[in-house]
Amino acid sequence: MASDYCHNINLNKMENESENDKLETLDYFEEDEKKIIKNVNNNSNPTKIQFYKDIIKKSSIFGHFDDLFCIFNSIYDILFLVYINSKNSIIFYDLNDDKIVNEIRKVHNEKISNIKYFLDKINKRDLILSVSSSDRNIKLWNINNFHCLYDYKNVYNDGYLYSVCFLKDDDLTFIAASKNNFPGDSENIKIFDLNGNKIIEINDSNDNTIFIDSYYDIEKSKNYIITGNCGFIKSYYFNENKLYHKYQETNDASFSSSLIINNQKEETKLIESNTLGCVRIWNFHSGELLNKIKGNYCFYGICLWNNDYLLVGSEDRAIKILDLNKGKIIKSLIGHEDYVMSIKKIIHPKYGICIISQGYPSGQIKLWVFKDY
Repeated sequence: MASDYCHNINLNKMENESENDKLETLDYFEEDEKKIIKNVNNNSNPTKIQFYKDIIKKSSIFGHFDDLFCIFNSIYDILFLVYINSKNSIIFYDLNDDKIVNEIRKVHNEKISNIKYFLDKINKRDLILSVSSSDRNIKLWNINNFHCLYDYKNVYNDGYLYSVCFLKDDDLTFIAASKNNFPGDSENIKIFDLNGNKIIEINDSNDNTIFIDSYYDIEKSKNYIITGNCGFIKSYYFNENKLYHKYQETNDASFSSSLIINNQKEETKLIESNTLGCVRIWNFHSGELLNKIKGNYCFYGICLWNNDYLLVGSEDRAIKILDLNKGKIIKSLIGHEDYVMSIKKIIHPKYGICIISQGYPSGQIKLWVFKDY
């Protein structure tokens, strides 16, 4: 039975699906990821992408954050776009059928600042974290029945809870939370299990943190936590609970906006955007700065197209296409009326490989497709 929070939900397809069907669907997703990589390489030039239509005319955005919406294929094979409306509700939009299919109403007392998704393969379920920055509250949701699994209240006593992430370690799943109290003192990163228990705090992590993410290095069999802060990035060994690297330039006054890991055979790269209109590429394991690409405006959310191209949201209302080999901006995709805060790359059953972006402050969510569609 659906949660009391839910409105207008049709669970027929979900309730009728067997456990074997769910397992087959999970196996399919792994094959689908391979298809995505192949298709991206075949369509290796994102300069041929153009604005196609508005999916959502207006949504709610709290501050200059990435992860303002999420997109995922559910284990029931529904391609969900999840975003926030002005009533502080979580909206589930079916991208296959182009329609809203559910709303979880009045999720938090204060504005929602982040949405994070995680595929829990072990328990065969889709999980979402909703975060309210100003009242430092996290809620964990099982999207297969839209139940709130746990309400993490007062994660910190003051300041702002700007970002959280999931972290998978062997068969266990954790939640990492970070604090920003700029310009005052901050606190350490806190790690919780899915039942609300605080497991540990990460040593040497009491920084004013803008965002947090996790990364598992298959070759090294190591779990890392990565934070974007005011003037630098840090990475931590999760299991050893200690600092791995600090990535910083001299006299850096920027605020980190977004980061991604690009794991190539020859080296693992940490790619970061910041408020000084700069994309920096670091060697993740050595801490060496490999390249820096400068723009004229603040940069926000980033999306790795493939090993050759990066998409960056910009303050000048454009999506910048960066050629990573040439180290320069080669094109601006025009279509937004606002700052471009977040960009996601997906494979749509109708439009093929495309991108979805969100602007600030209107919250418009836009679809971009190849010109030859």
